[in-house]
Amino acid sequence: MKPGEFLSDARSWVKGRLPYIRLLLWVYLLYAGIRHISNPLYGSWFDPLNLGIHELGHFVFMPFGKFLEIAGGSILQCLVPIISIFMFYKQKDYFAISVSFGWFSTNLFDVATYIGDARDMELPLVSPFGVEHVIHDWNYLLRKMGIITLDDTIATLVRILGAASMLLCLALGGWLIWLMFTNKPFKHTLEQVN
Repeated sequence: MKPGEFLSDARSWVKGRLPYIRLLLWVYLLYAGIRHISNPLYGSWFDPLNLGIHELGHFVFMPFGKFLEIAGGSILQCLVPIISIFMFYKQKDYFAISVSFGWFSTNLFDVATYIGDARDMELPLVSPFGVEHVIHDWNYLLRKMGIITLDDTIATLVRILGAASMLLCLALGGWLIWLMFTNKPFKHTLEQVN
């Protein structure tokens, strides 16, 4: 689908949809984006879900060797929101697509923080197997690739991608909400209620 078709379909999709709950979610995503950018250790409401998917990723990628088992946490953590974007696109739920970009962003910010901690290893880590089995994923991965000294650079690039994804989330979601408020059938419905 071309960008023009996407925007045209999104304009049609908003007709008759109420913006109020979506606006509250959009405001929260704006807040979370600001907090993530200003504080790398900020934990959004998405964090428990992100952590669960991250830990599941280690199990999912376990059959593919140690390196992919360790990388699998961050891979699956970022892959699930991307899959949700395509799922919601297929369902033609345009606001859910924007929220999925915000969710993806929270994962990128979390992964960037984890990458940036690769040399210092100061973050508290968790494991379903107990503390004695904890491996710092990104210390292991970057050392294995011989690029541990690039941890801050890689973390910055991932953080920039996170900010871009959040901006896309806010732009698309904000535009859809604005269309819902300014949609003529929606205005007529409000006038009839009053």
